[in-house]
Amino acid sequence: MRRVAILGGTRGMGRSIARRFVERGDWVALLGRDEAELERSKADLEARGAPGVRVAIAVCDLEKVESFRPALESVEQALEGMDTVVVTAAVFAVQEKLEQDPALAHKMLTVDFANTISFCEEARKKLLLRGAGTLCVFSSVAGDRARKPVVLYGAAKAGLSAYLEGLDHRYRSQGLVTVCVKPGFVRTGMTSGLPQPPFAGDPDDVAQTVVEAIDAGTPVVYTPAIWRAVMTAIKAMPRFVMRRAKF
Repeated sequence: MRRVAILGGTRGMGRSIARRFVERGDWVALLGRDEAELERSKADLEARGAPGVRVAIAVCDLEKVESFRPALESVEQALEGMDTVVVTAAVFAVQEKLEQDPALAHKMLTVDFANTISFCEEARKKLLLRGAGTLCVFSSVAGDRARKPVVLYGAAKAGLSAYLEGLDHRYRSQGLVTVCVKPGFVRTGMTSGLPQPPFAGDPDDVAQTVVEAIDAGTPVVYTPAIWRAVMTAIKAMPRFVMRRAKF
């Protein structure tokens, strides 16, 4: 049985992952900034969970670094330990909107890169103190290659992916399993209203893939899986082609 903390577990892919865990009997703690939403999600998970499952909540805001440590300490106490941390929370906006709104761009870069890494560092320390654990963090295929539609968002995710790879190199031998999830376009509230490209994914399918990757300790997982091939092809394109491409 796993004891899992999920930052971003009240909606989208995080919610689907939380449901997968409780349905098979794992104990789960939801971290988020909206306490009322956390309570509603807790009730949903308790109704879906296997007999004896435990669900906890803790207020944690990715915009407030000072909330990270108290939230994780609360989780450890509520779950009588913590061996898995999943981070799905992020800020997203299209490139045009980010260029028009410098404050939003700064918020996205801070939350998706600097603050996410700060949260992961707190989680890493706690997991290593236990001697072992799994840190699963959602990056994006947007970080695999610089592209016109995702200049700023892609830069933040590229940095996050590099950080997670570094953790894997440095700490895997000490018992820290790092799983970097690279989703393509997934139908969630975050992408609502955007045109759907080919290979769009579903949150429940993504959740199944991610839970399997956590159990297997897979260091990098693309979901839907076809995105691994898609991004391999895109990364092989010369720069002059990328300057002309619209994707």
